Amino acid sequence: MANLASTYRNQGRWKEAEELQVAVLESRKRTLGEEHPSTLTSMANLALTYSNQGRWKEAEELKVAVLESRKRTLGEEHPSTLTSMANLASTYRNQGRWKEAEELDMAVIESSKRTLGEEHPSTLTSMANLASTYWKQGRWKEAEELQVAVLETIKRTLGEEHPDTLMSMANLASTYWKQGRWKEAEELQVAVLESRKRTLGEEHPSTLTSMADLASTYGNQGRWKEAEELQVAVLESRKRTLGEEHPDTLMSMYNQAILWKYHGRVEDAHALMRNCVVIRQRVLGTDHPQTLSSVACLAEWENTSDLLLERNKSG
Repeated sequence: MANLASTYRNQGRWKEAEELQVAVLESRKRTLGEEHPSTLTSMANLALTYSNQGRWKEAEELKVAVLESRKRTLGEEHPSTLTSMANLASTYRNQGRWKEAEELDMAVIESSKRTLGEEHPSTLTSMANLASTYWKQGRWKEAEELQVAVLETIKRTLGEEHPDTLMSMANLASTYWKQGRWKEAEELQVAVLESRKRTLGEEHPSTLTSMADLASTYGNQGRWKEAEELQVAVLESRKRTLGEEHPDTLMSMYNQAILWKYHGRVEDAHALMRNCVVIRQRVLGTDHPQTLSSVACLAEWENTSDLLLERNKSG
């Protein structure tokens, strides 16, 4: 059941995953006890599914419980305890609780350095997490400094085309992107895309993410034709490989609609965004952050259109 739940979660079928995970958790609590490692793993998995749905408070409640149990049973610096701290920091980060996220991120880094070493993959992951906390706050220079350090170490220890190296390059590119440093972002994104195509294949989810990132960079430079070619390719591939209702497919629909809007294809953009809203409401729920984002975007567009229509009538 746990494996099937994991499959559902990877497919973006959150409700089905949740039902199975709740059943597994209840069974493990009953047969193994509240603090058995397998029970705690089940709690952590369910918390992740809540996070995927934007249900931060429920996720936080479970993650706090897992962390407290692991501290008590495994110790403050056990790798599983540190993972729980990082997971809780992620939930704080997604709620905009920067100070709490940052404190946990820093604690994980210090413990990882002390127990695992400066260049251990877990230490580097914790540094990347702190960079993400800085990034979310718009603290680009601090994020960049950490990301460059992580990237240089990972390149040296794991190699140029290791998945972690490529992820680090993509993260640094996103920081350049946020600062409007399009050429630097583009250079990294092209390199990541080419490596992922070569090592993972044309339609691997990570390859498609790279294509979407590069399309966004082209769009921000006004290179609409190049952006659209990539966005359309990503959307078609995701529909084919993940299905129409997968969250990643819906993100592609959202991005495509925005691109069309800026490119002047207003009717196409509105129609696609309406479709995105309907599917997100059904699949993710009305309160999911991505649903709310698409609803707000569509409302803004339609209000603007109504205002223009009124002006034209009065003119």
